[in-house]
Amino acid sequence: MKFFDIDEKILHASEKAMELCADRLKEIDEIQEYNQIKMIKAFQNAGVRESYFNASTGYGYDDFGRDALDRVYAYAFDAEDALVRHNFVSGTHALTVALFGMLRPGDTALCVTGMPYDTIRSAIGIEGGYPGSLKDFNINFEITDLLPDGTADYEALKKDIAEKQPKMVYIQRSRGYSLRPTLTWREIKKICDISKSVSPKSIIMLDNCYGEFIEKVEPLSVGVDIMAGSLIKNPGGGISPTGGYIAGKSELVEMCAYRLTTPGTGKEIGATLGVNRELFLGAYNAPHAAGEALKTAVFASALFEILGFETNPKYNDDRGDIIQLIMLGDEQKLISFCGGIQSGSAVDSFVQPVPSDMPGYESQVIMAAGAFTLGSSIELSADAPLREPYAVWMQGGLNFHSGKLGVMLAADKVIKDLNK
Repeated sequence: MKFFDIDEKILHASEKAMELCADRLKEIDEIQEYNQIKMIKAFQNAGVRESYFNASTGYGYDDFGRDALDRVYAYAFDAEDALVRHNFVSGTHALTVALFGMLRPGDTALCVTGMPYDTIRSAIGIEGGYPGSLKDFNINFEITDLLPDGTADYEALKKDIAEKQPKMVYIQRSRGYSLRPTLTWREIKKICDISKSVSPKSIIMLDNCYGEFIEKVEPLSVGVDIMAGSLIKNPGGGISPTGGYIAGKSELVEMCAYRLTTPGTGKEIGATLGVNRELFLGAYNAPHAAGEALKTAVFASALFEILGFETNPKYNDDRGDIIQLIMLGDEQKLISFCGGIQSGSAVDSFVQPVPSDMPGYESQVIMAAGAFTLGSSIELSADAPLREPYAVWMQGGLNFHSGKLGVMLAADKVIKDLNK
């Protein structure tokens, strides 16, 4: 590495890591190509033209670009319809709108993948005691625990769904700040098949954050009814400045749109204010960016495994999202890792990440991200709560070359700080 002072041990381990994961990187290339070609077809089917990038103001009536963007994402996700808006402030916001759009007082939502991610818990009413949660509206949210190894307990969830007949079966695809494996489309399909066999009227909703364009098979084509996510993760391609999406069955998307705006107006209003070009370009770039992030995760897993750390998934495992878990074991290694990721960034590379309180999180959190878009986790980033077992969750990498460098610098800093 001509421009960076990286220890020879890390350089040699990186070469070996590239050899180990060569076949897996080739498989990711094939997934990228498939999803990129599908995205181009989505643009063509939606009739995307230059005039769709123009801004609308006020109510946003007849914003043809906004409507075409919905069609692009619907095709890309195998959905009947989609709601893609810059005014979704986060993935949690999109999920919350979907939950409130479809659930009514007295309804029960059953999460069959254990305790959901930290930031959605306050919206549900599990933590925080904030006014306006699902709990405030007498909407029940129940949980089927996972097996001790973190995988879905299919027998337990079948029993719970059959007995409770919930209005919604809720699935979280990604691991959040847990050690469980992420769900691939095959596990998602198995849950859907079980749910539909014992409670065919239950809506199956998926938190799809971090899982977009990672596989060739979309969750909506294997039984999921509706899903949601963030545009500053995979589906925004590192270009969308903000936003989120909801996609799935038309009648369910319409219910969510009525919650986002008002009953009766739904998707028909909402000024785009000049962001259409970035949202279209982000969608176009998304399959490639997600693949580059996936390659970065695979390389990180191989490198840190060689260096003696436990990783999950392993470099050659099937993956359902872009997140790489690395078990660092103590607080200082965790801080060092995040400092190394930050030092490999194009933006704010001189900043030293420190643990701090974060809205929506119970523990202090350390976050490393030298991002062009604040909080964009499709760009190389790493974060973790400061609690046992001191694991770090790394994701992103807009291109594999810069992602690989960031991972090497993180490894270098961990090793050097350890030897001080």
